[in-house]
Amino acid sequence: MSEGKKIITRNRKAAHDYHLDKRFEAGLVLTGSEIKSIRDHKVNLQDGFVQEQSGELWLMNVHITPYDRSGTYGYVDPVRPRKLLLNKREIAEIITRVRQKGFTVVPTEMYLKNGRAKVEIALAKGKRLYDKRQDIAKRDSEREMRQAMKERYR
Repeated sequence: MSEGKKIITRNRKAAHDYHLDKRFEAGLVLTGSEIKSIRDHKVNLQDGFVQEQSGELWLMNVHITPYDRSGTYGYVDPVRPRKLLLNKREIAEIITRVRQKGFTVVPTEMYLKNGRAKVEIALAKGKRLYDKRQDIAKRDSEREMRQAMKERYR
């Protein structure tokens, strides 16, 4: 097995749409063909979210393309709910924060860590339109400053 962390995909839309608070690393319950698709980078976190069902956390609406060489045996629903593996303390913390007004849990990143698929989830609070505009303006001004400094030191 490989050492370290190999990033499969990131959910850049999550940082744009939400104020990301605390982050957690969670394992996933997958089938054999799903892990092969993940290793082929055939994952889309864009519309994903985490939902609580009977004291467990489930990753919903994340699209993992069926592995093309698995045949009919390995076929599963590409957007099926997938159970997240966290310890009890983390699950309890997430559930209590989600029950507070305005908090949700979104997947921000999927990666392989020591050969195992992991997903980084973050507690998030939705951004308003003016917050998004402020972030865009800040990013643009920082880009202009970097370019001006680059020109100055040529």
